[in-house]
Amino acid sequence: MLAESAGAVVVGAVVQERGSVHPGTLVRRGKVEELAHLARERRADLAIFDQDLSPAQIKNLEKEIEAKILDRSGLILDIFARRARTREARTQVELAQLRYLLPRLTRQWSHLSRQVGGIGQRGVGETQLEIDRRIIRKRIARLASDLKDIEKERHERRKKRSAVPRVALIGYTNAGKSTIMNLLTGAMARVENRLFVTLDSLVRRCERGGRPPFLVVDTVGFIRKLPHHLVASFRSTLEEAAGADLLVHVVDSSSGALEDQMRSTRDTLDDLGHADDPCLLAFNKIDQAPEGVLERLRTEHPEAVFLSAIDPKQADLLETRVRAGLRAARPADVPVPPAASMRAAWALDSGSGS
Repeated sequence: MLAESAGAVVVGAVVQERGSVHPGTLVRRGKVEELAHLARERRADLAIFDQDLSPAQIKNLEKEIEAKILDRSGLILDIFARRARTREARTQVELAQLRYLLPRLTRQWSHLSRQVGGIGQRGVGETQLEIDRRIIRKRIARLASDLKDIEKERHERRKKRSAVPRVALIGYTNAGKSTIMNLLTGAMARVENRLFVTLDSLVRRCERGGRPPFLVVDTVGFIRKLPHHLVASFRSTLEEAAGADLLVHVVDSSSGALEDQMRSTRDTLDDLGHADDPCLLAFNKIDQAPEGVLERLRTEHPEAVFLSAIDPKQADLLETRVRAGLRAARPADVPVPPAASMRAAWALDSGSGS
């Protein structure tokens, strides 16, 4: 799905059973030969590894397979770069790309470092390499500074909205968070059946039926083995969700890997220090769930809400559950008149007001 989301046409797949990792090529020699044969047979000009590779491994694999090699982090970064639209998203993606590229610069200049003839030629590659590293480090520092300024602006906007309860939609990429945003708020958020369509936090009001409003935040989707460069660069965007009064963890109930996807989301929240925040579990796409799955999920998660976000009739059900979650997570402030202050103090001291 990642490859197809990036625009690639997948013509074959090879699986390596878990075992010892080959330091030079990650996979064992026989598997490299199998990959090379398959690439020639299918005329593939790109081989994508569902694992991060070292610069040396990429270099060795490209030599053996005679095709461009891309690892998992590089593929996800490419997708993010294609989808980034706003200034914040573009800054975050470029910062992550440069942090990913910096340790891999040596491979880019191997054609110069191999030169052995000619006075003064031996150090040309190293000199250019250091120049490039210095330029990239300066650019990283500049982007990090720009990102801090953007974070300050985001923080100021958040403070202005602090009086209104906030609900953040989180979950694995392509679970249907944007569709739920549209369902609750009437927003026209972009919806596609692809990974990482949403890269920017979108905030909209839910004020259906004249009831007190609350804010709904749509966030970038999580994924297993999310590159740490992206987690670092998108921390401010993820914190937009972590600062909410209630998290709605959206799960694609039709996915065959929903348990792993739920675990990936929980792990990412744990990394951000928000694993214990108030959370409502929402199983989406119940109209597409395989037979027997919903019964099991209802038994295992009786507190969850089950819906199909493409059905407008589900809006009232979801809003009711969200408002109940907000009441539990955000107790109302009750003004106490001066004449009753002594009674209120007595109630708190005695424990009856807890």
